[in-house]
Parts: sequence; structure tokens; C-alpha cells
Amino acid sequence: MSKLKTIIVDDEPLALDLLRSILGDIEGVEIIGECSNGRDAIAAASSLHPDLIFLDIQMPGVNGFEVVKAMQSDAMPMVIFATAFNQFAIDAFDMHAVDYVLKPLDPERVERAVQRALERFSVQDEDTVHKVPLIGAINEITKRLDKEPGASDSLAEELPEGIKRKLLIRDSGVVKVVPFDDIDWVDAAGDYMCVHALGETHIVRSTLRELLEKLDEKMFIRIHRSTVVNIERVASITRLQKGGSLLHLADGNSLRVSRNYREAIRTLFH
Repeated sequence: MSKLKTIIVDDEPLALDLLRSILGDIEGVEIIGECSNGRDAIAAASSLHPDLIFLDIQMPGVNGFEVVKAMQSDAMPMVIFATAFNQFAIDAFDMHAVDYVLKPLDPERVERAVQRALERFSVQDEDTVHKVPLIGAINEITKRLDKEPGASDSLAEELPEGIKRKLLIRDSGVVKVVPFDDIDWVDAAGDYMCVHALGETHIVRSTLRELLEKLDEKMFIRIHRSTVVNIERVASITRLQKGGSLLHLADGNSLRVSRNYREAIRTLFH
């Protein structure tokens, strides 16, 4: 059986070290990524396609619940929360069949949670089966919790008049300026957008429609219901069977064009 590709997420370095050590002793688990905040976790889930995420709930900025809501249902990994929440939250997780481990982490409890994930992984459940009860549990819990201070309100927007062809992204109090020319592609992750530019991924709280309104429509076209590409970054195109296409970008990445959007590609490149 293939190993369970796993991302671990915690804003506390010591907690990450401990979890890495515990998982390293469990057969069948491969750690493919480590993140110290929610934004990086969303980006890692989008690019690495893990089978499992060990996710701290209480993190500054984008918390663990927001990370789950941002992930697409058709690419939803299994989630094990690390939590210090009280009994009502644990009851809610149990009711919705969502696993959790209490902090401070106990190696035996972590191993039991992983074994449960391995059993689920072995029967190849559909990803969408996991997200519906997960969101149900999260919504029930958050109704009873005060919103944690410092929640992210990051939005992408145009710079002031006169400074065009650039995107302004607020990230934890820092304003990043991303020129349109540097953006390779954008993909949607629930209520967030992953803006891929020059090898970096910027997480933006926005809908795809809102972001498209801020981008240059002559540069950026939609190739999938959740993907937009900068046509100036396309290096070549491969035709696929059944009318599909694969765009090869200058940065080495390849993006599939869905059949619903193939006419836009034909118009541009013929």
C-alpha cells in the first residue's frame, strides 16, 4: 500500500518538531510538507495534493477551520485537528466523524488517529465525502466560539489610480505589490485565491470573479472553472484526446484546459 502523503501545520515550532518525530515512527506515513501558518497550509494543499493534513486549530491570521473551508471539495484531504478545545467541541467532532488529538500531543493518541486515517485511505473514499461532515462540525463549533482576534481580512485590490497592471495584496499587516507580468496563474481554493507568481504563492481572500475584475482581461483568461492563466506566460500547448489541451508555462508548470473553456484558447492561439 502506498504511503499516506501528509502535511503538518502548527504555528509553534516545538509542536511541529514533536509531531514530526511522532509521525516519523509510524509506518505508512510520509511527511511531504510542513507549514507554520494557515496561508502556507492552503498553498501547500493546493500544490502538493496531500492525503492527510495534521492541522492546528488556533493559529494567528488564517486558523485551522478557515484552512479547511478554503480547500476544494474535489481535492479534499483527510484532516486530523490538533486542539485544546473543551468537551463540547470534542463531542461535535465525534458526532461528525472528524478525528482530533488533544494538546499536549500524546504519541499513542496520534498513532490511533493516523491508523484511522490509514484505514479510511485504504478503502479509497471519495474526497467529497470527508468535507461535508467536516464543514458541518466546524460550523457548529464556530457558532459557540467567539471569533478569534486577528482573523485575516486580506483582499486583493488594484493600486491607486495611475499605478496600473499591479495587484496589491494585504498579508498579516504587510502590503505586497505583485505586477501582473509576474503572475503565472491563479487557482481558486474555496473562499481564497492562490496567486502563483515567480515561484511564490500568495493567498488572497476573494472570489475568482472579484479577482478577475482587478486583472487585465487581455492578459488573463479562464481555462477552468477555478483556474485563470496569464497568456503571456504560456510557452507551449499540447493537444489532448477528446478536445482538451495542456498549457505549459514558462515556469515549468502545466495546466489543463477544460473542454468548457477550450474555445477561448483556440481564439487566442490560432
